[in-house]
Amino acid sequence: MNILLNTFNTPYHTAPFSAIKNDDFLPAISALIEDTKKDIDRITENTEAPTFENTIEALEFSGQHLDRVTSIFFNLNSAETSDEIQKIAQEVSPLLSEFGNDITLNTNLFKRVKAVYDSRNTLDLTPEQSMLLEKQYKSFSRNGANLQDNKKEALRQLDKDLSKLKLTFGENVLAETNAFEMHITDEADLSGLPDGAKEAAKQLAESKNKDGWLITLDYPSYIPFMTYADNRELRKKLAIAFGQKGFHNNKLDNQDIVLNIAKKRFERANLLGYKTHADFILEERMAKNPETVFKFLNELLEKAKPAALKEFNTLETFAKELDNIDRLEKWDSAYYAEKLKQKLFDLDDEKLKPYFKLENVINGAFTIAEKLYGIAFEEINTIDKYHEEVLTYKVSDADGNFVSILYADFFPRPGKRNGAWMTVYKSQYKKNGDNSRPHISIVCNFTKPTKSKPSLLTFNEVTTLFHEFGHALHGMLANTTYPSLSGTSVYWDFVELPSQVMENWCYEKDALELFAKHYQTGDIIPMELVHKIKASANFNEGMQTLRQLSFGLLDMSWHGVNPTEITNVKAHETEAFESTKLYPDVAENCMSTSFSHIFQGGYSSGYYSYKWAEVLDADAFEYFLEAGIFNKEVATKFKNTVLSQGGTLDPMVLYKQFRGKEPQPEALLRRAGLIEN
Repeated sequence: MNILLNTFNTPYHTAPFSAIKNDDFLPAISALIEDTKKDIDRITENTEAPTFENTIEALEFSGQHLDRVTSIFFNLNSAETSDEIQKIAQEVSPLLSEFGNDITLNTNLFKRVKAVYDSRNTLDLTPEQSMLLEKQYKSFSRNGANLQDNKKEALRQLDKDLSKLKLTFGENVLAETNAFEMHITDEADLSGLPDGAKEAAKQLAESKNKDGWLITLDYPSYIPFMTYADNRELRKKLAIAFGQKGFHNNKLDNQDIVLNIAKKRFERANLLGYKTHADFILEERMAKNPETVFKFLNELLEKAKPAALKEFNTLETFAKELDNIDRLEKWDSAYYAEKLKQKLFDLDDEKLKPYFKLENVINGAFTIAEKLYGIAFEEINTIDKYHEEVLTYKVSDADGNFVSILYADFFPRPGKRNGAWMTVYKSQYKKNGDNSRPHISIVCNFTKPTKSKPSLLTFNEVTTLFHEFGHALHGMLANTTYPSLSGTSVYWDFVELPSQVMENWCYEKDALELFAKHYQTGDIIPMELVHKIKASANFNEGMQTLRQLSFGLLDMSWHGVNPTEITNVKAHETEAFESTKLYPDVAENCMSTSFSHIFQGGYSSGYYSYKWAEVLDADAFEYFLEAGIFNKEVATKFKNTVLSQGGTLDPMVLYKQFRGKEPQPEALLRRAGLIEN
């Protein structure tokens, strides 16, 4: 019996992870594709005239079981993968890509959708129904429904190729990450490294039956070494290895894959009548077109670059004075920035970490959400997990009603990709009078507990947790009728607003006092440290902004142009980075070959959205600051207009309903210290 083909008879209908066998996925997905095709046939063979209910709603709720199973599979491929799962993914992805095309290129289905769309002005639709209709019509028209048959076949092939290329890209990055180890046997080489990081490195070596210490490319290992290790040569070795992922001219090399993805995306956009991939993508974003994005990035660059150059010169002078470093290199950046920050603010992560025990930070995020949105979190052990380290929570509202399930997965493993993300195992929707609640997950890569210490977070890890928790709130508080408009199903340059706005509470005294308690004494973080956190918030902000802008410009350099003439990934990237360059280039390194956000994830032509959403979040948080950071009225407004509404209305409409006006870019520049208050 294939458990994936049945309704899950589990608490809250959660995924029965322990009962799922890898061998279940391919047959289940194949069978559910066939079932969904029957759903589609029922719509197209309906002899009644097309209506919103018998066509648009019927299509929206078709294939729900398939969506559920594929979300479980691809989430596992990110958080708990194996050679077996990766092999299945290579088989499943083209099947799903082909099936997606079967729907969007189904002439009879499109005729029915178009008939409803053409009569939309005569229908008495709610704003959410209107948005669903618009979205469905565009999903056909933007994905080839109007193409001639020979071009439809070309589109199918491109989509199949792209799905496999993106998977291989991600597999190669993960394999390269796992393949590198820096084995240290002389303790002197660990000079400067905090005790906790040394202990973690020793524990990792022991787990692999090695003497000494192991440093890897996983963030909890990589970041402390780059920030604190005095041995410059070893920092260089580690930094080069980190920047060399997918750039080795070996079987895991991603250079040809990057060129292929960029060119096939461009070809696909052209086939659909768009100038570039970015033109295609941005039509469905707040920014609307590449010109707006380039203008936005370059205007911020103009404002940030003078500050960045000044900061860089200060850092270079500091390194020269301290260690007689003539030329600051990329592997010096975090090390000297940390030392300068300590000098200027008498603040370093090692002083802060004892106040940020992981469990306390989690509870802090929960308490803040309860104060703002009236929801409570209860850890439960009655639902299945995909790994023993995963924590599971039941979320309820103030009246005790069930709101959501939350999975939280915090530590690195060989089968887990680097970084941090929020994802969905089951969307929220309303059907037949039932409000079906969502199952949400946050996945991070934080420092594991050691034999002598619990997991203590750096301040950067604290803001990362709050960021992903902000996304989770967007998913958990969803309250829409249709799953495709629910939660984070919004424009990608709007999706970062709930996550980024949540980070702001990490800098506020009233919030920090709730959870920043010393893990040994229980003492609340001293106000002196809180003031230092606030004072240092804009430290090297110009350089940080330049770094983010460089990623956005690199993304647009691949997707906002015709890439067919690009033959050398490294040369192209060097040119794209020219306007944001501070450090000397490292010949052995290439970012594009491991830039998973844009070549594997969903951020192609969208990396700018982090900065775009910073404008929104800075403006939104000013509203909270004016009223008080726990002001119930403002929080309820944010919940009702942004967090619960998903993609039911245009994002700017939702934002203006919350704020009463459009966002002001000056709010971001003020917060960043790039203009005077």
